[in-house]
Amino acid sequence: MNEVETHVLVVGGGMGGVAAALTAARRGLTVTLTEPTDWLGGVLTAQAVPPDEHVWIEQFGCTAGYRQYRDAVRAYYRRHYPLTEAARDDRALNPGGAKVSGLCHEPRVTVAVLESLLAPWRGSGGVRVLLEHEPLEAHVDGDRVEAVTLFDRRTGGTTVVRADWVIDATETGDVLPLAGVEHVTGSEAAAETGEPHASDVADPLNMQPVSVCFALDHRPGEDHTIDRPEGYDEVAAARAVDWPKGQLSFDAPHPKTRQRVQHRFWPNPDDDPATIGPDYNDQRVRSLDRNLWTFRRIAARGHFRPGAYPSDVTLVNWPQMDYWGGPVFGVPDAAEHAAAARRLSRSLLYWLQTQAPRPDGGTGWPGLRLRGDVVGDTADGLAKTPYIRESRRIRAEHTIVEQELSLAVRGAAGAVRHQDSVGIGMYRIDLHPSTGGDPYIDIGCCPFELPLGALLPVRVDNLLPGAKNIGTTHITNGAYRMPLVEWNVGEVAAHLVAFCAQRKVAPRAVRADRALFAAFAGELDRAGIERHWPSIAGY
Repeated sequence: MNEVETHVLVVGGGMGGVAAALTAARRGLTVTLTEPTDWLGGVLTAQAVPPDEHVWIEQFGCTAGYRQYRDAVRAYYRRHYPLTEAARDDRALNPGGAKVSGLCHEPRVTVAVLESLLAPWRGSGGVRVLLEHEPLEAHVDGDRVEAVTLFDRRTGGTTVVRADWVIDATETGDVLPLAGVEHVTGSEAAAETGEPHASDVADPLNMQPVSVCFALDHRPGEDHTIDRPEGYDEVAAARAVDWPKGQLSFDAPHPKTRQRVQHRFWPNPDDDPATIGPDYNDQRVRSLDRNLWTFRRIAARGHFRPGAYPSDVTLVNWPQMDYWGGPVFGVPDAAEHAAAARRLSRSLLYWLQTQAPRPDGGTGWPGLRLRGDVVGDTADGLAKTPYIRESRRIRAEHTIVEQELSLAVRGAAGAVRHQDSVGIGMYRIDLHPSTGGDPYIDIGCCPFELPLGALLPVRVDNLLPGAKNIGTTHITNGAYRMPLVEWNVGEVAAHLVAFCAQRKVAPRAVRADRALFAAFAGELDRAGIERHWPSIAGY
Protein backbone atom coordinates (compact mmCIF):
# COMPACT_ATOMS: atom_id res chain seq x y z
CA MET A 1 0.00 0.00 0.00
CA ASN A 2 1.35 3.43 -1.03
CA GLU A 3 0.77 6.53 1.09
CA VAL A 4 0.73 10.14 -0.09
CA GLU A 5 0.38 13.36 1.91
CA THR A 6 -0.92 16.51 0.28
CA HIS A 7 -2.63 19.78 1.14
CA VAL A 8 -5.53 19.15 -1.25
CA LEU A 9 -6.88 15.89 -2.64
CA VAL A 10 -9.03 16.42 -5.73
CA VAL A 11 -10.91 13.21 -6.53
CA GLY A 12 -12.06 13.26 -10.14
CA GLY A 13 -10.22 14.73 -13.11
CA GLY A 14 -13.11 16.24 -15.04
CA MET A 15 -13.41 19.94 -15.85
CA GLY A 16 -14.17 20.90 -12.24
CA GLY A 17 -11.38 18.71 -10.91
CA VAL A 18 -8.75 20.14 -13.26
CA ALA A 19 -9.90 23.69 -12.47
CA ALA A 20 -9.60 22.94 -8.75
CA ALA A 21 -6.13 21.41 -9.10
CA LEU A 22 -4.82 24.30 -11.20
CA THR A 23 -6.25 26.92 -8.86
CA ALA A 24 -4.98 25.26 -5.68
CA ALA A 25 -1.49 24.90 -7.17
CA ARG A 26 -1.46 28.54 -8.25
CA ARG A 27 -2.39 29.43 -4.67
CA GLY A 28 0.68 27.60 -3.38
CA LEU A 29 -0.91 24.37 -2.18
CA THR A 30 0.28 20.87 -3.04
CA VAL A 31 -2.36 18.86 -4.90
CA THR A 32 -3.06 15.23 -5.68
CA LEU A 33 -5.52 14.88 -8.55
CA THR A 34 -7.07 11.49 -9.32
CA GLU A 35 -9.06 10.25 -12.31
CA PRO A 36 -10.62 6.79 -12.94
CA THR A 37 -9.90 6.85 -16.70
CA ASP A 38 -6.67 7.57 -18.55
CA TRP A 39 -7.93 10.94 -19.82
CA LEU A 40 -8.44 14.17 -17.92
CA GLY A 41 -11.45 16.26 -18.91
CA GLY A 42 -14.49 14.21 -17.96
CA VAL A 43 -17.57 15.20 -19.93
CA LEU A 44 -15.54 16.84 -22.72
CA THR A 45 -13.11 13.95 -23.20
CA ALA A 46 -13.83 10.53 -21.69
CA GLN A 47 -17.56 11.14 -22.21
CA ALA A 48 -16.90 12.72 -25.64
CA VAL A 49 -19.45 15.55 -25.37
CA PRO A 50 -18.58 18.88 -27.02
CA PRO A 51 -19.24 21.88 -24.76
CA ASP A 52 -22.78 23.28 -24.57
CA GLU A 53 -22.49 26.97 -23.74
CA HIS A 54 -24.62 30.10 -23.68
CA VAL A 55 -25.12 32.75 -26.34
CA TRP A 56 -22.79 35.33 -24.73
CA ILE A 57 -19.80 33.06 -24.17
CA GLU A 58 -17.52 34.80 -26.69
CA GLN A 59 -17.92 38.09 -24.78
CA PHE A 60 -18.56 37.28 -21.11
CA GLY A 61 -20.23 34.80 -18.79
CA CYS A 62 -17.46 32.55 -17.49
CA THR A 63 -14.35 32.65 -15.31
CA ALA A 64 -11.00 33.86 -16.64
CA GLY A 65 -9.69 30.35 -16.13
CA TYR A 66 -12.37 28.81 -18.33
CA ARG A 67 -11.71 31.44 -20.97
CA GLN A 68 -8.01 30.55 -20.86
CA TYR A 69 -9.01 26.95 -21.57
CA ARG A 70 -11.25 27.96 -24.50
CA ASP A 71 -8.55 30.17 -26.00
CA ALA A 72 -6.03 27.34 -25.63
CA VAL A 73 -8.28 24.96 -27.61
CA ARG A 74 -8.33 27.35 -30.57
CA ALA A 75 -4.60 28.02 -30.22
CA TYR A 76 -3.94 24.28 -30.31
CA TYR A 77 -5.76 23.98 -33.62
CA ARG A 78 -3.90 26.94 -35.08
CA ARG A 79 -0.57 25.55 -33.93
CA HIS A 80 -0.99 21.88 -34.86
CA TYR A 81 -3.79 21.41 -37.44
CA PRO A 82 -3.70 22.06 -41.22
CA LEU A 83 -6.34 24.77 -41.14
CA THR A 84 -7.26 26.87 -44.13
CA GLU A 85 -6.12 30.49 -43.91
CA ALA A 86 -9.71 31.61 -43.39
CA ALA A 87 -10.18 29.19 -40.49
CA ARG A 88 -6.83 30.14 -38.96
CA ASP A 89 -7.79 33.81 -39.04
CA ASP A 90 -11.25 33.28 -37.58
CA ARG A 91 -11.20 34.69 -34.05
CA ALA A 92 -14.22 32.54 -33.11
CA LEU A 93 -12.98 29.36 -34.83
CA ASN A 94 -15.46 26.51 -34.39
CA PRO A 95 -13.46 23.45 -35.55
CA GLY A 96 -16.58 21.37 -36.11
CA GLY A 97 -18.70 24.09 -37.66
CA ALA A 98 -21.50 22.69 -35.50
CA LYS A 99 -24.89 24.01 -34.51
CA VAL A 100 -24.88 23.04 -30.85
CA SER A 101 -21.75 24.91 -29.78
CA GLY A 102 -19.28 27.56 -30.89
CA LEU A 103 -16.37 25.32 -29.90
CA CYS A 104 -17.15 21.79 -31.09
CA HIS A 105 -13.84 19.96 -31.29
CA GLU A 106 -12.12 16.60 -30.98
CA PRO A 107 -11.85 15.23 -27.42
CA ARG A 108 -8.09 14.69 -27.66
CA VAL A 109 -7.58 18.44 -28.06
CA THR A 110 -9.08 19.12 -24.65
CA VAL A 111 -6.94 16.30 -23.21
CA ALA A 112 -3.84 17.95 -24.66
CA VAL A 113 -4.85 21.42 -23.49
CA LEU A 114 -5.58 20.33 -19.93
CA GLU A 115 -2.31 18.39 -19.77
CA SER A 116 -0.45 21.48 -21.00
CA LEU A 117 -2.10 23.69 -18.37
CA LEU A 118 -1.09 21.26 -15.65
CA ALA A 119 2.38 20.47 -17.05
CA PRO A 120 4.44 23.10 -15.16
CA TRP A 121 2.77 22.21 -11.89
CA ARG A 122 3.33 18.52 -12.44
CA GLY A 123 6.95 19.21 -13.33
CA SER A 124 7.56 21.24 -10.18
CA GLY A 125 5.85 18.65 -7.99
CA GLY A 126 3.00 20.97 -7.05
CA VAL A 127 0.44 18.68 -8.65
CA ARG A 128 0.55 14.90 -8.70
CA VAL A 129 -1.85 13.19 -11.09
CA LEU A 130 -2.98 9.61 -10.50
CA LEU A 131 -4.75 8.36 -13.62
CA GLU A 132 -6.86 5.20 -13.55
CA HIS A 133 -7.38 5.56 -9.81
CA GLU A 134 -10.85 5.52 -8.25
CA PRO A 135 -11.97 6.12 -4.65
CA LEU A 136 -12.41 2.94 -2.64
CA GLU A 137 -12.73 4.05 0.98
CA ALA A 138 -12.79 7.26 3.00
CA HIS A 139 -11.26 7.60 6.45
CA VAL A 140 -13.28 9.98 8.61
CA ASP A 141 -12.77 11.47 12.05
CA GLY A 142 -15.93 13.20 13.22
CA ASP A 143 -16.73 15.98 10.77
CA ARG A 144 -13.44 15.72 8.89
CA VAL A 145 -12.26 13.47 6.07
CA GLU A 146 -8.71 12.49 6.98
CA ALA A 147 -7.79 10.36 3.97
CA VAL A 148 -9.13 8.53 0.94
CA THR A 149 -7.98 5.10 -0.23
CA LEU A 150 -7.74 4.81 -4.01
CA PHE A 151 -7.84 1.68 -6.12
CA ASP A 152 -5.32 1.51 -8.96
CA ARG A 153 -7.19 0.00 -11.91
CA ARG A 154 -3.93 -0.83 -13.69
CA THR A 155 -2.15 -2.75 -10.93
CA GLY A 156 -4.91 -3.72 -8.52
CA GLY A 157 -2.99 -1.97 -5.74
CA THR A 158 -4.15 0.78 -3.41
CA THR A 159 -2.90 4.21 -2.43
CA VAL A 160 -3.92 6.12 0.69
CA VAL A 161 -3.92 9.89 0.24
CA ARG A 162 -3.92 11.92 3.45
CA ALA A 163 -5.05 15.48 2.89
CA ASP A 164 -6.02 18.61 4.79
CA TRP A 165 -8.80 19.23 2.27
CA VAL A 166 -10.81 16.99 -0.07
CA ILE A 167 -12.65 18.18 -3.17
CA ASP A 168 -15.08 15.63 -4.63
CA ALA A 169 -15.01 16.39 -8.35
CA THR A 170 -16.10 12.93 -9.45
CA GLU A 171 -18.76 12.57 -12.13
CA THR A 172 -21.27 10.98 -9.72
CA GLY A 173 -20.24 12.32 -6.30
CA ASP A 174 -18.48 9.08 -5.39
CA VAL A 175 -16.75 10.33 -2.23
CA LEU A 176 -19.99 11.48 -0.61
CA PRO A 177 -21.31 8.03 0.41
CA LEU A 178 -17.82 6.78 1.25
CA ALA A 179 -17.32 9.65 3.70
CA GLY A 180 -20.87 9.65 5.06
CA VAL A 181 -21.52 13.13 3.68
CA GLU A 182 -25.22 13.98 3.72
CA HIS A 183 -26.46 13.89 0.13
CA VAL A 184 -29.43 13.20 -2.11
CA THR A 185 -30.03 11.44 -5.41
CA GLY A 186 -32.86 11.52 -7.87
CA SER A 187 -35.95 13.70 -7.66
CA GLU A 188 -37.27 15.58 -4.66
CA ALA A 189 -40.95 15.98 -3.81
CA ALA A 190 -42.73 19.24 -4.54
CA ALA A 191 -43.73 19.46 -0.87
CA GLU A 192 -40.02 19.67 0.00
CA THR A 193 -38.81 22.12 -2.65
CA GLY A 194 -41.93 24.01 -3.74
CA GLU A 195 -40.81 23.64 -7.35
CA PRO A 196 -43.52 23.84 -10.03
CA HIS A 197 -42.05 20.89 -11.94
CA ALA A 198 -41.03 18.70 -9.00
CA SER A 199 -42.56 15.26 -8.59
CA ASP A 200 -45.44 14.61 -6.20
CA VAL A 201 -43.33 11.97 -4.45
CA ALA A 202 -39.57 11.90 -3.99
CA ASP A 203 -37.76 9.15 -5.88
CA PRO A 204 -34.02 8.68 -5.23
CA LEU A 205 -33.72 6.47 -8.32
CA ASN A 206 -35.39 8.90 -10.72
CA MET A 207 -32.42 10.42 -12.54
CA GLN A 208 -31.58 11.90 -15.90
CA PRO A 209 -30.57 9.30 -18.51
CA VAL A 210 -27.01 8.61 -19.55
CA SER A 211 -25.78 8.49 -23.14
CA VAL A 212 -22.80 6.60 -24.52
CA CYS A 213 -21.50 8.82 -27.31
CA PHE A 214 -19.53 7.86 -30.39
CA ALA A 215 -17.81 9.51 -33.36
CA LEU A 216 -18.40 8.79 -37.05
CA ASP A 217 -17.05 9.71 -40.42
CA HIS A 218 -18.44 8.65 -43.79
CA ARG A 219 -16.58 6.71 -46.48
CA PRO A 220 -18.85 6.32 -49.53
CA GLY A 221 -18.41 3.06 -51.40
CA GLU A 222 -16.98 1.27 -48.36
CA ASP A 223 -18.77 -1.04 -45.96
CA HIS A 224 -18.06 -0.45 -42.28
CA THR A 225 -21.21 -2.10 -40.94
CA ILE A 226 -20.68 -3.47 -37.45
CA ASP A 227 -21.95 -6.87 -36.34
CA ARG A 228 -25.62 -6.91 -35.37
CA PRO A 229 -25.56 -5.94 -31.68
CA GLU A 230 -26.85 -8.22 -28.98
CA GLY A 231 -30.43 -7.30 -28.12
CA TYR A 232 -30.93 -5.25 -31.29
CA ASP A 233 -34.41 -6.64 -31.98
CA GLU A 234 -35.57 -5.75 -28.46
CA VAL A 235 -34.25 -2.20 -28.83
CA ALA A 236 -35.91 -1.83 -32.24
CA ALA A 237 -39.26 -3.10 -30.93
CA ALA A 238 -39.39 -0.97 -27.76
CA ARG A 239 -41.93 1.85 -27.68
CA ALA A 240 -41.63 4.44 -24.91
CA VAL A 241 -43.99 7.31 -24.12
CA ASP A 242 -43.72 10.02 -26.82
CA TRP A 243 -41.75 7.65 -29.09
CA PRO A 244 -44.35 6.01 -31.40
CA LYS A 245 -41.64 4.69 -33.72
CA GLY A 246 -39.17 3.85 -30.96
CA GLN A 247 -35.71 5.27 -30.48
CA LEU A 248 -34.32 3.75 -33.67
CA SER A 249 -35.97 6.43 -35.75
CA PHE A 250 -35.36 10.01 -36.88
CA ASP A 251 -38.66 10.89 -35.18
CA ALA A 252 -38.30 12.17 -31.63
CA PRO A 253 -40.34 14.33 -29.26
CA HIS A 254 -39.69 18.06 -29.16
CA PRO A 255 -38.13 18.77 -25.71
CA LYS A 256 -40.51 21.67 -25.02
CA THR A 257 -43.79 20.55 -26.57
CA ARG A 258 -43.28 16.75 -26.64
CA GLN A 259 -44.76 16.83 -30.14
CA ARG A 260 -43.20 14.72 -32.87
CA VAL A 261 -40.19 16.23 -34.63
CA GLN A 262 -38.83 14.56 -37.75
CA HIS A 263 -35.07 14.97 -37.76
CA ARG A 264 -33.00 14.68 -40.90
CA PHE A 265 -29.60 13.19 -41.53
CA TRP A 266 -27.13 13.23 -44.37
CA PRO A 267 -23.34 12.92 -44.05
CA ASN A 268 -20.85 15.46 -45.36
CA PRO A 269 -23.12 18.24 -46.62
CA ASP A 270 -21.56 20.76 -48.99
CA ASP A 271 -21.78 23.59 -46.49
CA ASP A 272 -19.46 26.38 -45.49
CA PRO A 273 -18.67 25.57 -41.84
CA ALA A 274 -17.80 29.21 -41.18
CA THR A 275 -21.45 30.13 -41.71
CA ILE A 276 -22.80 27.53 -39.28
CA GLY A 277 -22.92 28.18 -35.57
CA PRO A 278 -24.98 27.83 -32.44
CA ASP A 279 -28.52 29.13 -32.29
CA TYR A 280 -29.58 29.49 -28.68
CA ASN A 281 -32.96 31.19 -29.02
CA ASP A 282 -36.36 29.59 -28.60
CA GLN A 283 -36.25 28.19 -32.14
CA ARG A 284 -33.00 26.33 -31.50
CA VAL A 285 -34.38 22.79 -31.77
CA ARG A 286 -36.02 23.49 -35.13
CA SER A 287 -32.84 25.00 -36.55
CA LEU A 288 -30.43 22.54 -34.97
CA ASP A 289 -32.11 19.52 -36.43
CA ARG A 290 -31.99 20.45 -40.10
CA ASN A 291 -29.24 17.86 -40.26
CA LEU A 292 -28.18 15.72 -37.31
CA TRP A 293 -24.78 15.31 -38.96
CA THR A 294 -23.88 18.94 -38.21
CA PHE A 295 -25.58 18.99 -34.80
CA ARG A 296 -22.40 18.03 -32.91
CA ARG A 297 -19.90 17.80 -35.75
CA ILE A 298 -16.39 17.97 -34.26
CA ALA A 299 -14.30 18.25 -37.44
CA ALA A 300 -15.61 20.10 -40.48
CA ARG A 301 -13.48 19.15 -43.47
CA GLY A 302 -14.03 22.61 -44.98
CA HIS A 303 -11.94 24.14 -42.19
CA PHE A 304 -8.88 22.12 -43.20
CA ARG A 305 -6.64 22.19 -46.23
CA PRO A 306 -7.97 20.09 -49.14
CA GLY A 307 -7.42 16.38 -48.54
CA ALA A 308 -6.50 16.70 -44.87
CA TYR A 309 -9.93 15.43 -43.80
CA PRO A 310 -11.56 13.28 -46.51
CA SER A 311 -14.70 13.31 -44.37
CA ASP A 312 -16.16 15.37 -41.57
CA VAL A 313 -16.17 13.75 -38.16
CA THR A 314 -19.42 14.00 -36.23
CA LEU A 315 -20.11 13.19 -32.61
CA VAL A 316 -23.36 11.30 -32.03
CA ASN A 317 -25.17 12.41 -28.88
CA TRP A 318 -28.82 12.43 -29.82
CA PRO A 319 -32.07 11.67 -27.95
CA GLN A 320 -32.13 8.34 -29.81
CA MET A 321 -29.39 6.96 -27.54
CA ASP A 322 -30.52 8.32 -24.19
CA TYR A 323 -30.65 5.33 -21.84
CA TRP A 324 -33.31 5.58 -19.15
CA GLY A 325 -33.53 1.90 -18.18
CA GLY A 326 -32.02 2.53 -14.75
CA PRO A 327 -29.29 4.38 -12.85
CA VAL A 328 -25.64 3.62 -13.60
CA PHE A 329 -24.53 4.31 -10.02
CA GLY A 330 -25.77 3.69 -6.51
CA VAL A 331 -27.75 0.52 -7.30
CA PRO A 332 -26.73 -3.17 -7.32
CA ASP A 333 -27.38 -3.56 -11.05
CA ALA A 334 -25.57 -0.35 -12.09
CA ALA A 335 -23.04 -2.25 -14.24
CA GLU A 336 -25.87 -3.97 -16.11
CA HIS A 337 -27.46 -0.63 -16.93
CA ALA A 338 -24.11 0.79 -18.06
CA ALA A 339 -23.68 -2.20 -20.39
CA ALA A 340 -27.24 -1.79 -21.70
CA ALA A 341 -26.53 1.87 -22.47
CA ARG A 342 -23.58 0.80 -24.61
CA ARG A 343 -25.74 -1.76 -26.43
CA LEU A 344 -28.31 0.95 -27.17
CA SER A 345 -25.64 3.16 -28.77
CA ARG A 346 -24.31 0.32 -30.89
CA SER A 347 -27.87 -0.53 -31.90
CA LEU A 348 -28.37 3.05 -33.09
CA LEU A 349 -25.16 2.84 -35.10
CA TYR A 350 -26.19 -0.46 -36.69
CA TRP A 351 -29.59 1.01 -37.57
CA LEU A 352 -27.91 4.03 -39.20
CA GLN A 353 -25.70 1.73 -41.24
CA THR A 354 -28.42 -0.69 -42.33
CA GLN A 355 -31.99 0.55 -41.94
CA ALA A 356 -32.17 4.32 -41.50
CA PRO A 357 -34.15 6.05 -44.26
CA ARG A 358 -32.00 8.09 -46.65
CA PRO A 359 -33.15 11.28 -48.44
CA ASP A 360 -32.76 9.45 -51.79
CA GLY A 361 -35.30 6.81 -50.75
CA GLY A 362 -32.78 4.10 -49.89
CA THR A 363 -31.94 2.72 -46.48
CA GLY A 364 -28.76 2.78 -44.43
CA TRP A 365 -25.29 4.26 -44.83
CA PRO A 366 -22.83 1.32 -44.71
CA GLY A 367 -20.02 3.82 -45.27
CA LEU A 368 -20.51 5.28 -41.79
CA ARG A 369 -17.29 4.41 -39.99
CA LEU A 370 -17.05 4.21 -36.22
CA ARG A 371 -14.13 6.40 -35.12
CA GLY A 372 -13.16 4.80 -31.85
CA ASP A 373 -9.69 6.27 -32.30
CA VAL A 374 -11.16 9.76 -31.93
CA VAL A 375 -12.86 9.01 -28.60
CA GLY A 376 -10.09 7.05 -26.92
CA ASP A 377 -9.43 3.69 -28.59
CA THR A 378 -11.98 1.72 -26.60
CA ALA A 379 -12.65 -1.94 -27.38
CA ASP A 380 -16.19 -1.27 -28.68
CA GLY A 381 -15.37 2.03 -30.39
CA LEU A 382 -17.65 4.09 -28.13
CA ALA A 383 -16.71 6.79 -25.61
CA LYS A 384 -14.71 5.64 -22.59
CA THR A 385 -17.54 6.35 -20.17
CA PRO A 386 -21.24 7.28 -20.35
CA TYR A 387 -22.26 10.92 -20.46
CA ILE A 388 -23.45 11.58 -16.91
CA ARG A 389 -26.10 14.29 -16.65
CA GLU A 390 -26.94 13.93 -12.96
CA SER A 391 -24.84 13.19 -9.89
CA ARG A 392 -25.27 12.66 -6.20
CA ARG A 393 -25.74 16.11 -4.68
CA ILE A 394 -24.68 17.39 -1.26
CA ARG A 395 -27.23 18.51 1.27
CA ALA A 396 -26.05 22.09 1.27
CA GLU A 397 -26.48 25.19 3.38
CA HIS A 398 -28.44 26.54 0.42
CA THR A 399 -30.24 24.35 -2.12
CA ILE A 400 -30.95 26.04 -5.45
CA VAL A 401 -34.57 25.56 -6.50
CA GLU A 402 -36.47 26.09 -9.74
CA GLN A 403 -38.26 29.25 -8.63
CA GLU A 404 -34.91 31.03 -8.22
CA LEU A 405 -34.07 30.88 -11.96
CA SER A 406 -37.11 29.79 -13.98
CA LEU A 407 -37.95 32.33 -16.67
CA ALA A 408 -41.65 31.56 -16.21
CA VAL A 409 -41.45 32.31 -12.48
CA ARG A 410 -38.95 35.18 -12.42
CA GLY A 411 -39.74 36.88 -15.73
CA ALA A 412 -38.23 40.32 -16.25
CA ALA A 413 -36.93 40.35 -12.66
CA GLY A 414 -34.27 37.82 -13.65
CA ALA A 415 -32.84 35.09 -11.48
CA VAL A 416 -32.49 35.62 -7.74
CA ARG A 417 -29.37 37.62 -6.91
CA HIS A 418 -27.38 36.00 -4.13
CA GLN A 419 -25.40 38.04 -1.63
CA ASP A 420 -22.94 35.15 -1.51
CA SER A 421 -22.60 34.72 -5.27
CA VAL A 422 -19.30 33.17 -6.34
CA GLY A 423 -19.99 32.67 -10.04
CA ILE A 424 -22.52 32.64 -12.85
CA GLY A 425 -23.94 30.31 -15.49
CA MET A 426 -26.65 29.95 -18.05
CA TYR A 427 -28.42 27.00 -19.62
CA ARG A 428 -32.06 26.09 -19.99
CA ILE A 429 -33.42 23.80 -17.27
CA ASP A 430 -33.01 20.77 -19.49
CA LEU A 431 -34.08 17.32 -18.27
CA HIS A 432 -34.19 14.37 -20.66
CA PRO A 433 -36.65 11.46 -20.17
CA SER A 434 -35.71 9.97 -16.84
CA THR A 435 -35.08 6.59 -15.26
CA GLY A 436 -38.29 7.11 -13.29
CA GLY A 437 -40.42 7.43 -16.43
CA ASP A 438 -40.72 11.22 -16.62
CA PRO A 439 -40.84 12.75 -20.12
CA TYR A 440 -38.81 15.77 -21.22
CA ILE A 441 -38.84 18.75 -18.88
CA ASP A 442 -37.44 21.78 -20.71
CA ILE A 443 -37.87 25.13 -19.00
CA GLY A 444 -36.76 28.61 -20.00
CA CYS A 445 -34.11 29.97 -17.66
CA CYS A 446 -32.72 33.31 -16.51
CA PRO A 447 -28.95 33.86 -16.40
CA PHE A 448 -28.21 32.66 -12.87
CA GLU A 449 -25.69 32.99 -10.08
CA LEU A 450 -23.80 30.35 -8.13
CA PRO A 451 -24.32 30.90 -4.39
CA LEU A 452 -21.52 29.89 -2.05
CA GLY A 453 -24.11 28.21 0.16
CA ALA A 454 -24.64 25.59 -2.56
CA LEU A 455 -20.98 24.53 -2.20
CA LEU A 456 -21.11 24.08 1.58
CA PRO A 457 -22.12 20.69 3.05
CA VAL A 458 -24.40 21.01 6.06
CA ARG A 459 -21.95 19.24 8.38
CA VAL A 460 -18.57 18.10 7.06
CA ASP A 461 -15.84 20.70 7.53
CA ASN A 462 -13.10 19.92 5.01
CA LEU A 463 -14.84 18.40 1.99
CA LEU A 464 -16.25 20.51 -0.82
CA PRO A 465 -18.01 19.60 -4.08
CA GLY A 466 -16.12 20.26 -7.30
CA ALA A 467 -18.48 19.27 -10.10
CA LYS A 468 -22.24 18.57 -10.55
CA ASN A 469 -22.57 17.47 -6.91
CA ILE A 470 -23.43 20.91 -5.53
CA GLY A 471 -26.64 21.82 -3.73
CA THR A 472 -29.08 21.73 -6.63
CA THR A 473 -32.29 19.78 -6.99
CA HIS A 474 -33.12 17.20 -9.64
CA ILE A 475 -34.76 20.08 -11.53
CA THR A 476 -32.09 22.79 -11.21
CA ASN A 477 -29.27 20.35 -11.86
CA GLY A 478 -30.64 20.47 -15.41
CA ALA A 479 -29.28 24.02 -15.73
CA TYR A 480 -26.19 23.87 -13.49
CA ARG A 481 -24.71 20.67 -14.98
CA MET A 482 -22.74 22.21 -17.85
CA PRO A 483 -18.91 22.16 -18.12
CA LEU A 484 -18.39 25.89 -17.71
CA VAL A 485 -20.34 25.79 -14.41
CA GLU A 486 -18.39 22.70 -13.31
CA TRP A 487 -15.18 24.63 -13.99
CA ASN A 488 -16.51 27.57 -11.96
CA VAL A 489 -17.41 25.25 -9.07
CA GLY A 490 -13.98 23.59 -9.01
CA GLU A 491 -12.13 26.88 -9.30
CA VAL A 492 -14.10 28.49 -6.47
CA ALA A 493 -13.75 25.42 -4.25
CA ALA A 494 -9.97 25.64 -4.54
CA HIS A 495 -9.95 29.38 -3.89
CA LEU A 496 -12.07 28.75 -0.80
CA VAL A 497 -9.67 26.07 0.44
CA ALA A 498 -6.69 28.42 0.01
CA PHE A 499 -8.54 31.30 1.70
CA CYS A 500 -9.60 29.14 4.66
CA ALA A 501 -6.16 27.55 5.03
CA GLN A 502 -4.46 30.94 5.09
CA ARG A 503 -6.88 32.47 7.60
CA LYS A 504 -7.48 29.29 9.58
CA VAL A 505 -11.26 29.52 9.31
CA ALA A 506 -13.92 27.03 8.25
CA PRO A 507 -15.73 27.41 4.91
CA ARG A 508 -19.06 28.00 6.64
CA ALA A 509 -17.55 30.95 8.51
CA VAL A 510 -16.75 32.65 5.21
CA ARG A 511 -20.41 32.69 4.26
CA ALA A 512 -21.62 33.56 7.74
CA ASP A 513 -19.28 36.51 8.33
CA ARG A 514 -19.91 39.53 6.10
CA ALA A 515 -16.36 40.83 6.37
CA LEU A 516 -14.82 37.45 5.64
CA PHE A 517 -17.04 36.96 2.60
CA ALA A 518 -16.18 40.43 1.32
CA ALA A 519 -12.49 39.57 1.54
CA PHE A 520 -13.06 36.26 -0.20
CA ALA A 521 -15.20 37.84 -2.90
CA GLY A 522 -12.42 40.36 -3.52
CA GLU A 523 -10.01 37.48 -4.18
CA LEU A 524 -12.48 35.95 -6.64
CA ASP A 525 -12.91 39.27 -8.42
CA ARG A 526 -9.16 39.69 -8.79
CA ALA A 527 -8.92 36.13 -10.12
CA GLY A 528 -11.37 36.97 -12.90
CA ILE A 529 -14.38 35.09 -11.60
CA GLU A 530 -17.54 36.83 -12.76
CA ARG A 531 -20.08 36.80 -9.93
CA HIS A 532 -22.98 38.80 -11.38
CA TRP A 533 -24.54 39.16 -14.82
CA PRO A 534 -25.12 42.43 -16.65
CA SER A 535 -28.72 43.25 -17.55
CA ILE A 536 -29.63 40.54 -20.08
CA ALA A 537 -32.67 38.36 -20.74
CA GLY A 538 -32.97 34.60 -20.45
CA TYR A 539 -34.23 32.08 -22.96
